[in-house]
Amino acid sequence: MNALLSDYLPVIIFFGMAIGLGLMLILSAAIVAVRNPDPEKLSAYECGFNAFDDARMTFDVRFYLVAILFIIFDLEIAFLFPWAVSFGTVGVVGFWSMMVFLGVLTIGFAYEWKKGALEWE
Repeated sequence: MNALLSDYLPVIIFFGMAIGLGLMLILSAAIVAVRNPDPEKLSAYECGFNAFDDARMTFDVRFYLVAILFIIFDLEIAFLFPWAVSFGTVGVVGFWSMMVFLGVLTIGFAYEWKKGALEWE
């Protein structure tokens, strides 16, 4: 039991310091913060002017297509870079699995292109 406690003592100290620092920062912000609200501070802020429409209005589907396009290219880079770094050790199976992955991404890109997400008016 004593050896177990000595093994985990640095972790316990770290968690204790993290919790203590977090509480100290939250409490100091609550104590020191200036409370001087005025109507301008309490008003709704939306791009510099008051809201003029319902917040639940529908968006054009192209916004979502651009988001999907970002995810496609983001995933491609996130998986291609480590694969390229370890290219010499992945072998034939690793090569063809990446080709299948790139094929799926190419199909997604073609879908985006067909839907017109790359053409903005």
